Amino acid sequence: MKVIVLMIILWYSGLFFQTFFLHRYAAHQTFTMSKFAEKVCFFLTWIFQGSNYLSAYGYGVMHRLHHAYADTEKDPHSPKYDSNIFTMMWRTKNTYQDINKKRIKVDEKFTKNVPQWERFDAFASSKLSRLAWGALYTAFFVVFATAWWQWLFLPVAFLMAPIHGVIINWFAHIYGYVNFKVSDTSKNLLPFDFLMMGEGYHNNHHKHGGRANFGGVRWYEIDITYYIMVVLDKLNFIQLKKSALVPVKREL
Repeated sequence: MKVIVLMIILWYSGLFFQTFFLHRYAAHQTFTMSKFAEKVCFFLTWIFQGSNYLSAYGYGVMHRLHHAYADTEKDPHSPKYDSNIFTMMWRTKNTYQDINKKRIKVDEKFTKNVPQWERFDAFASSKLSRLAWGALYTAFFVVFATAWWQWLFLPVAFLMAPIHGVIINWFAHIYGYVNFKVSDTSKNLLPFDFLMMGEGYHNNHHKHGGRANFGGVRWYEIDITYYIMVVLDKLNFIQLKKSALVPVKREL
């Protein structure tokens, strides 16, 4: 039971900082925050993503490229141009690392105002950090796993962030429904996105990339992350931008 609880915590906490900090802040800047709050988010992203830590800079720039070139040959991840999940994710990994380590030149419009904490990223992305988190996960399983099948979750703990990426970048471009006609294959994966905390409303997001609420187009589209953001805004931890709060209606 404790292994299952750990997996649920890792799934939703890591996912929250991916969608809240890396996606809606670093890539789309739907809200602002102080430099102190930003550094707190860097640290908490490392804590909750652990061995899966993703740089806000690498993720933010890559995601902007995804929106600009969705489902074209320049898209960092598209089922349209990769034969299977594994080749897509391998290409995604290489693109992310090239951007994060600045091995390729990227147009300034994709890098403008994307947050970066180079020294912390170097530490959090290091082999030492990833191996330390992997050792902690393994030790937890050694102590608390009570059945052989629970060990099947260990690779998931190691690869949580890539798995989150696969669900959206592969499956949400193949399965689901649409509210808007767009120039790519993005779809809304689930009517009520309990699994991906709003990330699954991919078609909505591709139509209105700067909108803070990924759901809310149909009555049952509840974006859990957005409502957490509203609370954080009320607590003055973040400041939601007025331009990101525009309501929209379905267009088909």
